[in-house]
Amino acid sequence: MRALRALAERTPATRERYVDLLRAVAIVAVVLGHWLVSVVGYDEHGRVVGRSALPYLPWAYPITWIVQVMPIFFLVGGYANAASLTSHRHRGGTALTWLQGRAGRLLGPTTVLMLVLAAGALIAQAVPVDPAFTRRVVWVASIPLWFLAAYLVVVAATPVMLPLHQRYGWRVLAVLVLLVACGDVARLTGHEALGLGNFVFGWLAIHQVGFAWREGQLRLRPAMGAALLFGGLAALVGLTVAGPYPVSMIDVPGQRLLNASPPTLALLVTFVVQLGLVVLLHGPAQRWLRRPTPWRLVVGLNAVVLTVFLWHMMAVVLLVGLLWALGWLPTPAVASASWWLWRPPWLLLLTIVLAGLVAVFGRFELRPRTAGDAHRLSRAGSGAPGVLLTVLGYAAAVTGLLANNLAPNSRAYLFGMPVAGLVLYLTGAGVLRALRGLPAPGRE
Repeated sequence: MRALRALAERTPATRERYVDLLRAVAIVAVVLGHWLVSVVGYDEHGRVVGRSALPYLPWAYPITWIVQVMPIFFLVGGYANAASLTSHRHRGGTALTWLQGRAGRLLGPTTVLMLVLAAGALIAQAVPVDPAFTRRVVWVASIPLWFLAAYLVVVAATPVMLPLHQRYGWRVLAVLVLLVACGDVARLTGHEALGLGNFVFGWLAIHQVGFAWREGQLRLRPAMGAALLFGGLAALVGLTVAGPYPVSMIDVPGQRLLNASPPTLALLVTFVVQLGLVVLLHGPAQRWLRRPTPWRLVVGLNAVVLTVFLWHMMAVVLLVGLLWALGWLPTPAVASASWWLWRPPWLLLLTIVLAGLVAVFGRFELRPRTAGDAHRLSRAGSGAPGVLLTVLGYAAAVTGLLANNLAPNSRAYLFGMPVAGLVLYLTGAGVLRALRGLPAPGRE
């Protein structure tokens, strides 16, 4: 607590504390959302299975316009990446060494999760456990890696997209939105493959708005917030209720078109609605964050926010496994009175399990970075070989993550995930780690 208090007290007066609050709120909302809609039951063979409650709760679909908060996460990411890259360059670093350092912060804790999942799958092979069941468990625990892969892509694009924004401003965003719209047309006309680019264009579009905020081009005034909120709501109703898009902004199994995988124009309009709320709440939130206790809470949560995100589905796996082993696993029908009554203790127990995981694994995110590290990053791993190794390592890490998420969730794998994907990821993460550890020229 003393270290946390000292860290909070060292916050510069010029820091946009609201960004940190939004990051924390977005991750907490993702965690609670996943937990809330998780349904546990048994298949015809008596094995534990999980599924989403959303198909049984159509009345809740409009609520997803608020609780689908990944757009807010990418907004905050744009602001933070612009600020971080600009600061790194002012200290004498380059875009390349910035990317190496940014990758380290994201891939270090992720590597721990990947290794734990792979080791757990190997142990399950020896017990033995049905390999297909082990794969399903690993797939559930690694669901957060899907969004992390998308975020890593927009991080890698920052050194290119930020200068484009600084030169062309909102025109870059307009082009990205147009590309998303074209992808939607392709998907709606049966050419699904032509719309896959929206996985990049959609999140990049939101990321660009974060650049605009950081550059002072996003005016956080109540009038603008109200215009975004109500104008966005009108457009969203038109696109969903009257138009071809699903109402739910969270993917519902079985729907012909999904709004989040990849992002659609409707999801971008949903972001406009959320941005209106962000603008309207900016003033009150900033005043609240000037108080010591709320700010310490935000600082503390942000210190382990990636760990919370990465491990929150592992908490589900562990709790379900424990309750099943004890014979205490409730499986009430979705949306029944019993199911709703089970939600509060379910969330409480998951919070306790996740707190334990954060206590164990949070230190991999909390490792302090010294001033010497920043200086070394500004000079090491550069030059043509450094560029090539960084690009290849980064691409390998992202591809490895995607290989796990795209692989069938019921196929048997030795490590609970495709071996090639795991090797690619570990190789890429290892190369980037080695580049960060290179001594600066002229130093031992």
